[in-house]
Amino acid sequence: MEKLDLKKQWKQLYGAKVGAIAAVDVPPLTYLMVDGEGDPNTSQSYSEAIEALYSLSYTLKFTLKKSPRALDYGVMPLEGLWWADDPLDFGWAGHQADKSKWKWNMMILQPEFIAQAEVDAAFDQVRNRKNPAALDRVRFETLTEGASAQILYLGPFAEEGPTIQRMHDFIHAAGKELRGKHHEIYLSDPRRTAPEKLKTILRQPMG
Repeated sequence: MEKLDLKKQWKQLYGAKVGAIAAVDVPPLTYLMVDGEGDPNTSQSYSEAIEALYSLSYTLKFTLKKSPRALDYGVMPLEGLWWADDPLDFGWAGHQADKSKWKWNMMILQPEFIAQAEVDAAFDQVRNRKNPAALDRVRFETLTEGASAQILYLGPFAEEGPTIQRMHDFIHAAGKELRGKHHEIYLSDPRRTAPEKLKTILRQPMG
């Protein structure tokens, strides 16, 4: 059975180069998503969201692999949309970050061949097996970002600021404005990777 490489299929979106800002056109993509707010380092709601997303994503993967369709693929990395009512709460422009006021939408991209009926069946399986606390907060939804700028950042999450500013400057230099939410794609597992070696794609829709 051939295993589909979704990162390779979407190479222009998941194959960014360190330090190189690129303009990309992001097509509508479908994710499992969970909304929440609070400090991701301490929020129980955040850790519960991640558990629910991975439980569903792996259930879908193994169900499809064993089904008559016999489709195998690698589960995609965790991603997040981040925002705050006051952008200064992110610690930009010399302000102190207030992570308790951060809002987030954590998500995992699903292959385009997955239908709602299969997602519904996965919900039932996960509910019967482990029933994670955030399961009923998960939704299956399409995100449309369109024209965006992105860059692969290498280093600790807390030091992303200058790279994010570079990306914003790139957008403004192109005569465009920031649009939508700040988007991060986590290519490394922070539990197993030193902070200075973490790889994160930073993306900002523009228009």
